[in-house]
Amino acid sequence: MKIRKASSLVLTGAVGITGVALLVGTLPHDGRRAPAPSGAHAPAPSGAHAPAAAPSPGAPGIGDPLVPLDGNGGYTVRRYTLDFDWRAPRTPFAAGATISATATQALSRFDLDFAGNTLRTVTVDGAPARAVREGDELVVTPARPIPAGAAFTVQVAYTADPTQQRHRDDAIGSYGWMPTADGTVLCLQPDGARLVFPANDHPSQRAPVTFRVTTPPELSAVAGGRLVERVRRPDGRIRWTYDSEQPVAAQLVQLAIGRFTFTEGRGPRGLPVRDAVPQDLVDGTAAYRALTPEHLDWLEQRLGPYPFRRYGVLVGDTDLPVALETQQLSVVPSARLLGDRVGAERDLVHELAHQWTGNSVALRRWSDLWLSEGHARFYERLYTDTHGGPGLEDAMRSAYEQHDRWRHDDGAPAEPTESSLFRQIRYDGSALVFYALREEVGEETFERIERTWVTRYQGRAAGTGDFIALASEVAGRELRPFLTPWLYGEHAPPMPGHPGWRVRPVED
Repeated sequence: MKIRKASSLVLTGAVGITGVALLVGTLPHDGRRAPAPSGAHAPAPSGAHAPAAAPSPGAPGIGDPLVPLDGNGGYTVRRYTLDFDWRAPRTPFAAGATISATATQALSRFDLDFAGNTLRTVTVDGAPARAVREGDELVVTPARPIPAGAAFTVQVAYTADPTQQRHRDDAIGSYGWMPTADGTVLCLQPDGARLVFPANDHPSQRAPVTFRVTTPPELSAVAGGRLVERVRRPDGRIRWTYDSEQPVAAQLVQLAIGRFTFTEGRGPRGLPVRDAVPQDLVDGTAAYRALTPEHLDWLEQRLGPYPFRRYGVLVGDTDLPVALETQQLSVVPSARLLGDRVGAERDLVHELAHQWTGNSVALRRWSDLWLSEGHARFYERLYTDTHGGPGLEDAMRSAYEQHDRWRHDDGAPAEPTESSLFRQIRYDGSALVFYALREEVGEETFERIERTWVTRYQGRAAGTGDFIALASEVAGRELRPFLTPWLYGEHAPPMPGHPGWRVRPVED
C-alpha cells in the first residue's frame, strides 16, 4: 500500500484537523453485510452506457475465516502517514493518521480497524465525515459517496494511548505498545496495529508507511525503513521522519522511542545494516549483533538476495515474551543478546529468515501462518545444526514424537483456530513439514522449491495452495497427496527416510 503525501497535521493538544463533525457511538446492527474479499465485484456489462453501480458499504472484513472482521473491503490503501507528538512513557499524546486509498467499489461508507485511543476528528477529502465505533471497527461515512476507482484521503485525529496492550494465551503473550524505561517499542502481531493507528489490519494488506515523530531532544525515534529527515524545531524538540520505502503489513510496522545509539554496518553487496540499541546495552550486545552480515550471507545462499533495502536489529530493553520480525528492523529482547551465543543466534536467524518468508512473501490468510513460522523455525534449526546448537535431525525427531499431541491440542499445521495460532505446532510442528518435504524430494529439489517460492511471490501474498502447487511444479510431480496429510491430517504421517521414528500416542 502506498501513502500519498498530504497536508501536514498540526499537533497541538489534539491533532489539528479543524472544522470536522464527528459522531461517536455504536452502529446499529442494520443488516451489516457479511465480510467479503476486497475488490471482488461482478464485471460491469459491456458497452458505453453500462450503469454505474450504486454506492454501498465496504465490507467490515476481508473474509478470513479465522478473523472475519480483520482487514476491510471496498478500498486498498496506497500509503499511511502517521504523525506522533511523543511526550513521555505511558503518557497520552496527540496523533494523526493520513490514509491515502483507492476505492475498489462505489462506497457509501467504509471501515477502518481502530481500537482504543480517544477519537477527535475524521475527514474524507477534507470534508467532515461521520465516524461511528463498533468494537474494533471505525465506520466512516463520507459527506459524499466515493466513486469506484477514485482516489481519496482520510484524516483521523486522535489522542494515542501508549499503554494499550492485548494478551494471548500462546507464544505472543502481551502485545501492542510495549513501554520501556524511557519510551516504547511496538510489538503488533497479530492484530495490535489497531491499538496504534487506524489501519487495514490483515497480513495480506500492505502499504508503505511514513512516520513523522516528534520527541524531546534527549530521545531518538527509530522505525523500519529509511531515515528521511531529522529536524530540530524552534522549541528544541526533534522531528524524525522515516519512510518504509516498500509496502508493509500493519502487524509488521515498527516504531521505537528511547535513548538509542545507532550503529552502522554493511551486509552482502553493501546492504545497509543499522542497529538501534539502548545506550547502556551497546557494548554488551555488540558481539552477537555483529553476526548479522554472516547471517545474511548464510540465508542468501539458501533463499537468494535479501528482499528489502536495509536491515537492522532493535534491541528491546523491556519485558518482551518473544522476538519479532518487524519489517527491516527485527526486535530481539535484550536478555537474548546478553545470554549464550546459540540462543542469541536462534532468535537472530529466525527473525531474519522471516524477512523472506512472512514479510516479503506475505500470508494470504491466517491459516497460512505455518508457512511463515515453520520456514523461520526450519532455517533457525538448520543454522544451529552447524553452529554449535542442537542437531537438525535430533530436533526434528523430537518434534515428530510430539506431533500428534500438538495436532490434538492445537490443530494440524494448516488448520489453526484463532486462539491456537502461535502454539508449538506452528513453529517446530510446521518446520517438521518442511523437513519431511526435504526428505521426500531430496535436498537439491527442496532448495529449488524454496528459492522459487521466495522469488516468485516476492512482494506478494501467497497461501498454502500456492505452496503446494509450486512445490509440485518444481519437483515435477504432484505433491498434494504427500503434503495434505502433513498439513491437515489428524495424525503425523510416516517420516520419509526414517522408518524407525515413532509418534508418542495421545492419552487424554
